[in-house]
Amino acid sequence: MEREPTIWLVGATGLVGKGAVRSFIQDERPGLLRAFLRRSTGLEGARYEETIIDFEKLSEEISAKVPADESPDVALCALGTTIKVAGTKEAFRRIDHDYVLAFAEAAKSRGVRHFIAVTALNSNARSPFFYSRVKGDVERALRGMGFESLTLVRPSLLLGEREERRFAESFAAPFSKLLPRALRGIEGERVGRALIALAFEEPLPGVRIVPSGELFEIAP
Repeated sequence: MEREPTIWLVGATGLVGKGAVRSFIQDERPGLLRAFLRRSTGLEGARYEETIIDFEKLSEEISAKVPADESPDVALCALGTTIKVAGTKEAFRRIDHDYVLAFAEAAKSRGVRHFIAVTALNSNARSPFFYSRVKGDVERALRGMGFESLTLVRPSLLLGEREERRFAESFAAPFSKLLPRALRGIEGERVGRALIALAFEEPLPGVRIVPSGELFEIAP
């Protein structure tokens, strides 16, 4: 990018989001990263700002708490949970679908050029599996929003230390490393680094799909 980019982020307290924040803070290129979150990450950086919001009123909160003349060049969405953590399928969909689209709409209303969303390896709106179907629904909705550039990042099983323990992921992690790169588990920290790398790239118009295997190349 020719000028110092302003980057917006949601999901900063999660595995991928924290990786993105750490990567940005360590990056020497100029720019601003603003994270919207319920509680602080505890991370600090001269070019990193946190804006505490109520996600149930996301658009209104952003309008009220972000300077009116601030227009993001890039918006990163790393929101994601599980049905177990959310409590119900409805609550899961509200976080992984509704909040994502509310953030996308807020960023678009401020003139964002490039929207980058983390979905999942098996995202498919026609999937018989609820999780994959929700991710597919999100992708389909984002495609229909008319972003100048849209990047959909599809990681495989995310590896790393989470605040909440996910038994299935812990059990599968050792075996996933034996799979081909396109299918094997990938560190959430690496996905976060890839998001920042993508944010600093000059995007091509249209939709770009970044499969899990490609993330190893973007963030070696």
